Amino acid sequence: MLDAFPVSDRTRLVREANRAVYDRNVIYKILDEGFVCHVGFADSAGQPFVIPTMFARVGDFLYFHGSAASRMLRGLASGLPVCITVTLTDGLILARSVFNHSMNYRSVVALGHAILIDEPNEKLCALEAFTEKLIPGRWSDARQPNEKELKATSILKLPLTEVSAKVRTGDVEDDADDYPLPVWAGVIPFRLVADPPIRDSRCDLAIPTPAYAAQYKR
Repeated sequence: MLDAFPVSDRTRLVREANRAVYDRNVIYKILDEGFVCHVGFADSAGQPFVIPTMFARVGDFLYFHGSAASRMLRGLASGLPVCITVTLTDGLILARSVFNHSMNYRSVVALGHAILIDEPNEKLCALEAFTEKLIPGRWSDARQPNEKELKATSILKLPLTEVSAKVRTGDVEDDADDYPLPVWAGVIPFRLVADPPIRDSRCDLAIPTPAYAAQYKR
């Protein structure tokens, strides 16, 4: 596996090019941390859509799924080009001037054509990847999809070949004239924290809360 994605005309960052990242390991780490991707495409009439959905990376492919009746999935399966984005927000940057307020973030853009998955075992592997990404250990603990559910679900995969990331880290970047201003400046870091799990009202009280739920961390 190559260490970096090749830079194309479509993935080359022009504005703030110093924030561009093409390192495969860094990009895959962002994808593996994210829960939701946004799928962008234009239908046959030229109307653009951006749809949020859950996703998972397996090797050099990004999998996403939905109802077999989904207009988005049917359109992409027919060959429409797709742009998939994932963004993680790591903190707020409070500068001395409003103009220089910003965020620390990590974002990925992947371009290409998605492929419809028909093979049942690959569909199961993709659904397992979705489940295990959300909460490791859950796939083997819960009922797995039956044949009817598999038929009702469409799964597409996007080969990760034309990909780039943009990352902003670090401190406040103010204009030189603004540093003496008597205004508080700094960073408010963000992190994902899970509250204690809430038992379903119809869940047997004799069933203990599994450790992967009670001790969930991200």
